[in-house]
Amino acid sequence: MSTERHSDVAGAAQQLGDAVLALGATRPDLAVGIAALATAVAAEAARTPRFANAIQAAFTQPAEASTGQPRARRPARRAPGPIDPFAVYADGGESRLREQLLALELEQLRDIVAQHGMDHDRLAMKWKDSSRVVDRIVEKVTSRVAKGSAFRDA
Repeated sequence: MSTERHSDVAGAAQQLGDAVLALGATRPDLAVGIAALATAVAAEAARTPRFANAIQAAFTQPAEASTGQPRARRPARRAPGPIDPFAVYADGGESRLREQLLALELEQLRDIVAQHGMDHDRLAMKWKDSSRVVDRIVEKVTSRVAKGSAFRDA
C-alpha cells in the first residue's frame, strides 16, 4: 500500500476511533456495538474479496442500484375518469352507460378502468380497441351492482 493510502486509512481509522470514544462517554453500550460492527465488517471485507467488492459498490452506487435489482417504480397516477360509470348505470342502465362510454376516447376509458380498479388481470390497460375496454367497464359495473342481490328484498 502506498504511503498516501496508508495515511488515508490511518486517518479514517483515527476518526472512527475518536467518534466511538466520544459516543462512549454518553452511550457506552452503543459505542461498543458500533465498534464491534465496524470491526466485523472490516475483518470480513479483508477476508472475502466478494464481500469487499459488494461494500465498495454500495459506496460508489446510488442506493437503489446497489441491490442489483431495478428500483420498483410507483405507477403513474392517472387522471380521474370523466364520468362515474356507476352513477350513469344507476340513472340510465346498461344502454345509457354504453352510449356514454362509446363517446369517450381510449385514454379516458383507461382512466375510468384505473380509477375503479377494473383491470384485475392487467390486460385492459394494454388493449388498443376502445370497444373491448367499454365491454370491460360495462361488465364490471353490472357485476358490482348485482353483487349481493340475492340478499336484497325482491
